[in-house]
Amino acid sequence: MRLEKKIAFITGAASGIGSACARRFVEEGAVVVGFDVNETPEPDWVSAVTLQPKCQLITGDVRDDQALASAVQLTQEQYGSVDILVNSAGIAAVGPLHVMEVSEFERVMDINLKGTFLACRHVLPIMMEQGSGSIINIASVDGIEAQEITGAYNASKAGVILLTKNMSIDYGRKGIRANAICPGFIETPFISELYSSEEFQPIKERITDAHQMGRLGKPDEIANAALFLASDESSFVNGTSIVVDGGFTAGKRFGIAAMFDLE
Repeated sequence: MRLEKKIAFITGAASGIGSACARRFVEEGAVVVGFDVNETPEPDWVSAVTLQPKCQLITGDVRDDQALASAVQLTQEQYGSVDILVNSAGIAAVGPLHVMEVSEFERVMDINLKGTFLACRHVLPIMMEQGSGSIINIASVDGIEAQEITGAYNASKAGVILLTKNMSIDYGRKGIRANAICPGFIETPFISELYSSEEFQPIKERITDAHQMGRLGKPDEIANAALFLASDESSFVNGTSIVVDGGFTAGKRFGIAAMFDLE
């Protein structure tokens, strides 16, 4: 019960990493308020509510400042605090910049980066008043190193990483910790849909092979990292980006290891 009596606010809580975090947090004693544009939650969120009926999912878009403000205010009024914020809402965009519509670039930035800022903006005053809090921003390995034709997404996630570092400096002495998690490729509905077509199967195989563990990650594996950052076990962890990527960013393999029976 590492999060007993803790109140968590999670954006993007209805699916993927966000819903896995919700379920994992509830298993450790937290009550979770989710915020998501999706009105049909995945099984992980359903499990969270089953385990802790006090959990609730608020429908809203992280680009909507007023909707976020109302949801955070409701959370504080009903539960008395906001101890943990997980910014998991996000989208990807694939395509070369010279053909990308301005509106699409703005959409990625508004959801991934501005949405993170807006949620933090409304939760930070509550945490400052409490004198405590843990903010966990879901970034990406794509915010650390570049990938082909994902310039908008990469830029947004790089922004999330640096925004996190800034918050750790600005609010650390108010008892608030801010950290980011940089997942590798995770088996979420988005990834499944993106690589569902037959033409993308060879690409998916190459991406999978680029993870040194030979597989993609699972949402639970990101949720476990988030649990650590949300708990008092990480009380001296602030302003860092924890990479959870199965070795994706560790380096390159060229087949030499196979000569030593290491594959």
